[in-house]
Amino acid sequence: MGVNLRGRSFLKLLDFTPQEIEYLIDLSINFKNMKMNGVPHKYLTGKNIVLLFEKTSTRTRCSFEVAGYDLGCGVTYLDPGSSQMGKKESIEDTARVLGRMYDGIEYRGFDQDLVQELADKSGVPVWNGLTDEFHPTQMIADLMTIKENFPQGLKGLKLTYMGDARNNMGNSLMVACAKMGMNFTACGPKELWPAEDLVETCKQIAAETGGSVTLTDDVDEGTKGANVIYTDIWVSMGEPDSVWEERIKLLSPYQVTTKVMDNAADDAIFMHCLPSFHDLQTTIGQDIYEKFGLKEMEVADEVFESKRSRVFDEAENRMHSIKAVIYATLK
Repeated sequence: MGVNLRGRSFLKLLDFTPQEIEYLIDLSINFKNMKMNGVPHKYLTGKNIVLLFEKTSTRTRCSFEVAGYDLGCGVTYLDPGSSQMGKKESIEDTARVLGRMYDGIEYRGFDQDLVQELADKSGVPVWNGLTDEFHPTQMIADLMTIKENFPQGLKGLKLTYMGDARNNMGNSLMVACAKMGMNFTACGPKELWPAEDLVETCKQIAAETGGSVTLTDDVDEGTKGANVIYTDIWVSMGEPDSVWEERIKLLSPYQVTTKVMDNAADDAIFMHCLPSFHDLQTTIGQDIYEKFGLKEMEVADEVFESKRSRVFDEAENRMHSIKAVIYATLK
């Protein structure tokens, strides 16, 4: 029986089977091939989607807008100042209004419970563009990127996530790897390991799929033989600037360097969901340099710009994978 996701929301990968995730990955690759070959695919002409952004974004907004337009959808973007959601109007009322006007709703913000309420009350598919807990659309793009580099399949590959493993990326990558039978390693200080209940859930999933979940604060052990080295910025959007000093002290030993990549497998690739502080070409990067003397943070520039880096393939794949999610749930 084929996979059918029509009418479903896309809030976290825990809600989906490995077969459904594989379907979205393959559909993403198919859409990428069509885009690259100039094959029109306005399969959703007449549909309308709305994008709710409480947190700003470059890749997520552009990916949803281009994906929607390519599929033939009308697209409305609402930034934090363009909606009364949660201010003059409750989330429930907002959801019921938008559900009568739009065929699908994207939400990018803070609370996972909020995106869940939008899905429960709107009556249309809701797509999680990022919350503090999960980032599922990024996961389809990441798994797609890994599959492009390891066409033999995802099962059995080792992915090591370096840094703050209790954030939405650490959580989501652990879930994604467990679902796909991959070997996930969180490599960072114990203070920043994922929540125990989610770790236990992922270990149970991995036991069924042939994967594994490992937590370690040892860089050599955590990165040895890894097929994918993944990292993210050390301070997430919405966190106060006051945490920078503490986070730098905790995470500096877990910077992705050439030494780290050399300890990984010969065919290892480097991934990062972006934005990245790998040089001084940003205002935050300059500020950190002036305060702490760091010219690069979570990844060395020579790794970011190396032949092993897949960060811009990964960024492009957000568009194709989000297109797959929209199509699969609205077709």
